[in-house]
Formats: sequence, C-alpha cells, structure tokens
Amino acid sequence: MGSLSLNTVHSLPQLSSSCSPPSSSGSAFWVRSSSSTRNSSVTRRRSAVLVPTAGVVSLLFARCNFFADQSATALQGQLVDELQQEEDRLVTIFQETSPSVVFIKDVELAKGPNGMDEWLLAEDESAKVEGTGSGFIWDGFGHIVTNYHVVSKLATDKSGLQRCKVYLVDAAGNSFVREGNIVGFDPAYDLAVLKVDVDGHQVKPVALGTSRDLRVGQSCFAIGNPYGYENTLTTGVVSGLGREIPSPDGRAIRGAIQTDAAINSGNSGGPLVDSYGHVIGVNTATFTRKGSGMSSGVNFAIPIDSVLRTVPYLIVYGTPYSNRF
Repeated sequence: MGSLSLNTVHSLPQLSSSCSPPSSSGSAFWVRSSSSTRNSSVTRRRSAVLVPTAGVVSLLFARCNFFADQSATALQGQLVDELQQEEDRLVTIFQETSPSVVFIKDVELAKGPNGMDEWLLAEDESAKVEGTGSGFIWDGFGHIVTNYHVVSKLATDKSGLQRCKVYLVDAAGNSFVREGNIVGFDPAYDLAVLKVDVDGHQVKPVALGTSRDLRVGQSCFAIGNPYGYENTLTTGVVSGLGREIPSPDGRAIRGAIQTDAAINSGNSGGPLVDSYGHVIGVNTATFTRKGSGMSSGVNFAIPIDSVLRTVPYLIVYGTPYSNRF
C-alpha cells in the first residue's frame, strides 16, 4: 500500500512531458509554471473582456451623442414652430381687426367754401386739419366709437365750419371716405359716437370682448393711427387694472386699463384688443415726458364694459342733457 501511494505521488510529474525528472527543483518549477499559466490565462481573459467593454462604451457615447443631437434638433424645431405660430397669431389679429378701425380727421373748413361737400374729396386743400384720431366700427349701420376729445371741437362748434372726416375700409377691402356726424357724446367717460353713411358698402364691426376677467400680464394690442400713420399695430401687456384717470370734463374715469402697448397722439379712440382679437378697451390717454410729447410707456384705455354701458345709450338717446353745451 505504501509503495502504491509513493508511485502515485511520483507519477504526477510524469503526466507532462515538459516537466523535469522528479526532484525538489522540478517540483518548484511545476508550481511556478502553473502560476504563470494561470496569470497569463487571466490576463488574456481580462484583455478579452476589456476590448468588448471599450467597444460598448464607445457605442454608448455614440448613441448618447446621436440622441443629444436629435433632441437639440427637435427642440430647435419646436422653438421655431412656436415663434412662427406666435408671429402668425399677431398677423391674424391685425388682419382680422384692422378693417374695423377708422382714421378720423378733425378739420375746419375755409370760410365761404364754394361747395360744402367738396372738402370731402379734396385732400385737405379747402380745410385745415386741427387734429387726428382713431375709432372703430361699432355695428353694420355706420356707428363709429371714438374718444370725445378727438371730436370735441365738432361737438362744441358754433361756427358751422367744423367737420369730421372719416376714412374707412369695407369688408371687401375697398377704401372710402365719409363725413362723420355726431350722434352723442359723454365727456365723463371720454366717449363719443359718430354716424357715417355706409350705403353701398358692407362694413365689418369689431368683435367685442369683456374687461371683467382681465389679468395683469396678459397680452394686448393697440391698433390706430399715431401721428397720422394709418393702421399701426403696437404690442404689450396689461400692466395694471382699476386705474383712475382724468376725463375731459375734469371728473375721474375709474377702472381704466393700464398697458405698455404704445399709445401716441392719433391712437386715441382706437381699440385695445386681446389675444383673440376681441376689443377690451378704448385707447384714450398716455403719460408723456414733459416737452417731448412721446409716450412714457404708461398708457390707459377705457374698459370695454364701461363702453358697453354707455354707447348703446348714446346711439338711442343721444347726448345726455347735462353734457350738452
């Protein structure tokens, strides 16, 4: 049994032809050779693992860059679309509302004109322009809403030489000029209603909104004729609500809308509209830098809810007796 065990032990080195004859040094060589072989094998396995890992990382980076580029492109495209939609919205608001806005000239006829109607056709040759303003078409019957201070000279005229020249556009886009006659006015709210003859023309009234639900910060747009430049659009926001401004008769107009949409000389009487093109106010006043005549960015409009209470009364009953001169 002992001989069998010894042979078995000594026969182990002989299993490999590369091994030296059994000796202490041979045993030592076997151990070192086995360790080196295992290390080499581990190194090859690590190398085999590292090479695919580097490839995976490279692929992941490539995919991340691809998706980042795709996301950036999509975000840029979305931003461009949003800007285009905003621009299209503004263009639509102007195109839908501007045909309802009129240009008003307050003129004084030269004394002793040959024909009292010639001044309408003449380009201010027989009349002196004393002021300009804006207004908007209230209904299909030719009623025009504007500020009282725009037509105050006509309202208080005793010479018979004051006239109001109104420039309109019909629904078909045709321009025409008519004389505006005062139906009624209310200086306490700085409002007036004119009537023009629209026979032969189909006019487009404005879309009326409400000022009851306005919020500070929402967009608004003013359309008018500042300094005689017809159909001018300015943009801004509702800057404040419930303001108090003076009226032409010295009383206070309460509940006025404050906006930073530019309102200058000639804008008075024009509409202030919301993002849906609905009239929310009548542009009426601006704080100006002393001596400059320029808007300071603090502008005011009469809320449309006040206009809705006043204008129908003026159309039906005319000027209240207390406001007649």
